[in-house]
Amino acid sequence: MLHDLKPSKGSTTRRKRVGRGPGSTLGKTCGHGTKGQKSRSGGKVRQGFEGGQMPLQRRLPKRGFTNFARTEYSIVNLRDLARFPDVETLDPELMAELRLVRKGMPVKVLGDGEIERAVTVKAHKISFAAAAKIEKAGGKVEII
Repeated sequence: MLHDLKPSKGSTTRRKRVGRGPGSTLGKTCGHGTKGQKSRSGGKVRQGFEGGQMPLQRRLPKRGFTNFARTEYSIVNLRDLARFPDVETLDPELMAELRLVRKGMPVKVLGDGEIERAVTVKAHKISFAAAAKIEKAGGKVEII
């Protein structure tokens, strides 16, 4: 019954009572070893700290830079465009609607895959291979 319920064996343990004399094995230093930073209350060594030695991330030289003016393009391949046979004109807005690209990002079309039908593709950038394959199939390419 309800009065017989108790936790599983070994699932509950008693709180460790430290600092209760030498007979408890947790007296004097209370399990913190001897002197030093780690034995102190709140004493932690921060990540990357090397005891005052110049840390690794400051010893290594800085390299390169981040170009803040870089344009990030959403990439679409021809095999992705070939999946929609009922569309004649593909522009970034329609591609975003079809979940091929992220909305509001400039689009770049790459030539991975084949396209067999005539389609007009409007994009911000297009690779030479993609443009050649689209025009070979009878389609048009427009750079926005």
